[in-house]
Amino acid sequence: MEVKSKIDDIIEMTRINELLDKREAANAKKPSNVILWALAVLGSISAVAIIAYLVYRYMTPAFEDDYYDDDFDDFDDDFDDEDFEKDN
Repeated sequence: MEVKSKIDDIIEMTRINELLDKREAANAKKPSNVILWALAVLGSISAVAIIAYLVYRYMTPAFEDDYYDDDFDDFDDDFDDEDFEKDN
């Protein structure tokens, strides 16, 4: 009877070990889900920020045309070299 009880004990231990391995495997997946959720949240925030920036750039008028216009050369007439020669 002792051999049969030892065999039963071994079988019971293997069942317990299988259950523990399944629980450990299930627990091991949870951190990867947390990482996956964190990356998903960061990705969605980044996507919204990029879209907002692109909309801002599209809607903001470009003022650089005012600075690089052909009329910019007209200001050269105000500062002639003759004015500076009179001071000497």
